[in-house]
Amino acid sequence: MDAVDELDANKLKLAKQLLAKGKFIAAIGQLKEALNQSPEDKEALYVLAVCYRYNNDSQPALATLGKLLELYPEHARAYQERGHLHSKRAQSATALKAYEQAVKLNPALLVSWQRLSALYREMGEDKHSARCQGYAESLQELAPELLSVTSMIYQGEFYQAEQLCRAFLQKNRQHVVAMRLLAKIATELEILDEADFLLESCLEFSPDFHAARYDYSQVLYKRQRYQKSMQQLDLLLTQQPAHPGFRLAWANAAVPMGEFDRAIAYYDQLIAENPDNFNFHVLKGHALKSLGERQSAVESYKDAARLKPDHGDAWWSLANVKTYRFAADEIAAMQRAEADEATGNTDQCQLCFALGKSFEDSSDYEPAFNYYARGNDLKLKESGYRAELTEAEFDQQMALCTKEFFSEKLACGASSNEPIFIVGLPRSGSTLLEQILASHPMVDGTIELPNILSLVQKLGGRHKINEASRYPAILESMDQNKFEHFAEEYLNSTRVYRQGADFFTDKMPNNFRHIGLLQLIFPHAKIIDARRHPLACCFSNFKQLFGQGQFFSYGLREIGLYYRGYVKLMDHWETVLPGKILRVQYEDIIVDLESQVRRLLDFLGLPFDQSCIEFHKNRRAVHTPSAEQVRQPLYTSGLEQWKNFEPYLGPLKDSLGIV
Repeated sequence: MDAVDELDANKLKLAKQLLAKGKFIAAIGQLKEALNQSPEDKEALYVLAVCYRYNNDSQPALATLGKLLELYPEHARAYQERGHLHSKRAQSATALKAYEQAVKLNPALLVSWQRLSALYREMGEDKHSARCQGYAESLQELAPELLSVTSMIYQGEFYQAEQLCRAFLQKNRQHVVAMRLLAKIATELEILDEADFLLESCLEFSPDFHAARYDYSQVLYKRQRYQKSMQQLDLLLTQQPAHPGFRLAWANAAVPMGEFDRAIAYYDQLIAENPDNFNFHVLKGHALKSLGERQSAVESYKDAARLKPDHGDAWWSLANVKTYRFAADEIAAMQRAEADEATGNTDQCQLCFALGKSFEDSSDYEPAFNYYARGNDLKLKESGYRAELTEAEFDQQMALCTKEFFSEKLACGASSNEPIFIVGLPRSGSTLLEQILASHPMVDGTIELPNILSLVQKLGGRHKINEASRYPAILESMDQNKFEHFAEEYLNSTRVYRQGADFFTDKMPNNFRHIGLLQLIFPHAKIIDARRHPLACCFSNFKQLFGQGQFFSYGLREIGLYYRGYVKLMDHWETVLPGKILRVQYEDIIVDLESQVRRLLDFLGLPFDQSCIEFHKNRRAVHTPSAEQVRQPLYTSGLEQWKNFEPYLGPLKDSLGIV
């Protein structure tokens, strides 16, 4: 912490002490001084608004909250404070709206629920009043420490919440509610193996703790252990077969397992029971799209957009069908929603990407690029991605994983050559390669398996964002028998996605960052590097809004630097592991499919099969953004789409080093 930050922290601490003593004017003075040095300090702005309210200065309080929410639109306590101000001014309708937004962002705000209950009661809305009172009473049942933990989780203060929750558990060792909250923190921090363990332990102590079992099912879902997730949900549905949340979660887990009939039946039930729930229509659309039912998926997405015209996910899902073309009235509706100040950041971001696609389809490239750029800016700001951290990770891999390193590890890993790893960047043709291979009778296509990335996270150990990970350095000192154990775990956990063929694909693009680990686990497995023209690949990523992760793609500079790092790292792997990796150029597949298929199958030691040429006839479920494209014969029209945007790609060319 530098001197300025230290000064601000001291002034903020003093201001809070003055506020507690009722010395509002003095507190305001301290906060103004602090904000002169750090004008965007979140906590200082919030406390300043509180001081103004206590001092009966409602106008500067509202102005301060306006600035705070402009900087931090998801700040729940700011909405709660706005509700207090409007209540004080007898503006009940406006106060109610503010409190509703507060609990939407942070359902652990007890005071907001209590105020909502009172306001609804005054309006004669007894049903809504009782609902809010119920939420308030459930929060009041929590120990004060756990109420604070719950609020911190919703505010994103995970490390503070973890410390408080662990301290509580030290005094109350088998407190299942605290265990569930600690698991929630681990889930938010993507430490899913710890969340898994905590919830499993919690259910041993309290098998009828339905909320914990539901959370357990969702952790299993996030770990892509869909079958186990469904098993937990089956237990819940046995006791509460009509529970909408349990049915919804079961359907969501069933889709990647290919159990479409019952999943879609559940979506249809939920839609019939809740005809105004736009989210159910979107989820049903995703299932239909994976199944290849394009027109039915489109209709589901349109139903969602009709129900909620600013629902960005519905519009982006339509755009993400790739072959769908928006009508003029749909474009106008999206533009209205995107420009509306009431539209949330997530919806606005999704609308921007959908509008970019709609204008690109109309060959109107300047507004298309402007919308893509706006959507990317929103997403990049939200992610906090830093390119230099990725570069440092790549350098660590190359420094550790040398020829000498691998020569010392010859006895590591399993003898199995069943997995075929397809790596590269997203939007590089990896889904096409998988579809070609999955059409071969000796190869099962799976999904983007998370197992290697989960193992990397486990090997990295617990660390804060600014602390060093144990991985990859830990590979050097690790017992060689561990790698064979990792291989057994991998093969066992991925067997559920296979249909009995000799080989199977693992198409997780980001595994290129961990080829050293793959070599130690599966020294006999083959790796395919899906490569595409740098400008085509990078711009295709720039205009794609991903469901999760891939934060490097939300900026022209960032994606260019990432591509350069990828090429450098792949060159390193090819040098230290000669013959392990086959590079397949997307453009070569498009121009000469049969030659590239034969080359690919020769590398894998597989006999030629005509079905690989006719891959588009394969009706297997596909869950990536390229689902529609791989169900069509190859076409060349998309090879140079990036050239339509070349006037705007200066930052990308600079970061790629292209003159």
